[in-house]
Amino acid sequence: MLSESGRFVVTFNGEIYNYLSLRQELQRLGQTFIGSSDTEVLLAMIERWGFEAALKRSNGIFAIGLWDRQTRTLHLARDRMGKKPLYVTRTRNAAVFASELKAIDAFPDFHPEINPCGVAEFLARGWLPDEHCIWRNVFKLPPGSILSFDADDLLASQDAAELRAKTHTWWSLTDIAKSGRENLVSADDCQLVSHLDGLLREAVSERMVADVPIGLFLSGGIDSSTVVALMQSQSSRPVRTFTIGFGEPAFDEAASAAAVAHHLGTDHTELRLTPSEARDVIPELPRIWDEPFADESQIPTLLLSRLARQDVTVVLSGDGGDECFAGYSRHLLTARLAPLLNSNRAVRRTAAMGVSLLARGIREDVADALPLSGRLRRMIGSDRINRLAQLFAGNDADEMYRKVMRLSELQLTPEQTVSDSSNVPPLNDLLSDFIVRDMIGYLPGDILVKLDRASMATGLEARCPILDHRVVEFSWRLPNRAKVRDGQGKWILRQVLNRYLPRHLIDRPKQGFDVPVGAWLKGPLRSWAADLLSEARLRRQNLLDAQRIQNCWQDHLSGNRDHSRTLWAVLMLQSWLETTVEQRTVRSTDTLEPAQ
Repeated sequence: MLSESGRFVVTFNGEIYNYLSLRQELQRLGQTFIGSSDTEVLLAMIERWGFEAALKRSNGIFAIGLWDRQTRTLHLARDRMGKKPLYVTRTRNAAVFASELKAIDAFPDFHPEINPCGVAEFLARGWLPDEHCIWRNVFKLPPGSILSFDADDLLASQDAAELRAKTHTWWSLTDIAKSGRENLVSADDCQLVSHLDGLLREAVSERMVADVPIGLFLSGGIDSSTVVALMQSQSSRPVRTFTIGFGEPAFDEAASAAAVAHHLGTDHTELRLTPSEARDVIPELPRIWDEPFADESQIPTLLLSRLARQDVTVVLSGDGGDECFAGYSRHLLTARLAPLLNSNRAVRRTAAMGVSLLARGIREDVADALPLSGRLRRMIGSDRINRLAQLFAGNDADEMYRKVMRLSELQLTPEQTVSDSSNVPPLNDLLSDFIVRDMIGYLPGDILVKLDRASMATGLEARCPILDHRVVEFSWRLPNRAKVRDGQGKWILRQVLNRYLPRHLIDRPKQGFDVPVGAWLKGPLRSWAADLLSEARLRRQNLLDAQRIQNCWQDHLSGNRDHSRTLWAVLMLQSWLETTVEQRTVRSTDTLEPAQ
């Protein structure tokens, strides 16, 4: 779209939720509009206040390319939390940017080459952090940042790394976190809860503005239940809610979602997922996610998006509650074990050895004889106890977090190693140190990638009110007692939800959006997995340690260890390679060989 004066041209992927109030403000200043879109409002703000000021006044999700015809400067920008993707590369004669790698791959002068460091980073996490890409010489614009350059800058930048060095932040999560911890809110519990309730109500209300049908992804957990309660309290009609269920009871939250929907009176739709449906959708995953991506809940998220798209065009989601208000088990561990984790290293090493011995001594045969919940049973059969031992063994917050977040300690690539530091400044309390790393890395690299790609692939727009920047900024000013209390995370969010739902619908163990991949790999997905993990294929590709992966696969099939998360990452990489590389029609000038 062209600005009114003709100076600016914009390409804009996303949504500005507060554009109506901004439009009214501009009209009071004499601005006229010919249409009703948020893009026209954005351009009017840029002409009146400048690009960076316009971004700071915008509450939304976006990837933006802005061409200034007067100065002949290109500006690229990404939203605060990194909801919308923006890839950039430097080819021989051009700078290329897009919200999908497929678009960059279509550029005639782009010659894709696999990045071994990206492969190693992916296998360590199951997702690619923003500072890495699966293709060499391609980078993702960081959340809350701007990249500006003109022709002279382009001539002086010979590769993507030099171009990326020109980025600067217009909104910094690390600055928000640091400032928040230094300026904690001084208020009693009731005031804190009321303030958060008001912020969330406004965030939900702004995201309910749409000229198309709107609904919500409902898991039955604290986050999505809070959002739907606030939606329904502000809607004159039953809100459309959608959930997904599994045959395995340990992974199934459909009944909880149905109970919440019934209490609030929403128009509820439920989809039951079978292994065969999961198998059918797997070949599509590499095309949809562009880069290898191995959060197994991508499958239900995609199928749920397809379900919702049959009836609505916009959905709200509860994503962000765990990151803002300490909802992950690692947050509870750091809060509960803070005295031990902050003790001297000798004490922590002793604790690490004890937990490791426990992990070796307790296996599935012992767990089966104990009256344990499904979540604890899965933890005992997996690498989670080993990761607890690694937590104790870490030297500092950075190393502790990295060890906890690794899929496994197996070195699956021949030579490459993952980065050792996240360059995140310490916040001087371990819980906050973990949360800021989640918000900077895991949230934009995994959670938001999963939601954005699944929803956009179906023509569905997903909005996350808990990630409204005002809510995020307030969360950093909360004392830790408002997040973790009485052995539970998200204390303050639970108190908000208490205003709308009875306690028995709230106080349930956290399950998450997991799928039983471990069981599926031993059953209906076994032949598919065995083909992708064959030693001959692995050796031909020459990217991975074929013997270690074969050992891991056999160990999983025998029931000795649950390697499902590690194997799923390898399988998603293999599937991506098969789709993107091995079966791709390659132009004669392209090279898709691993870097030498």
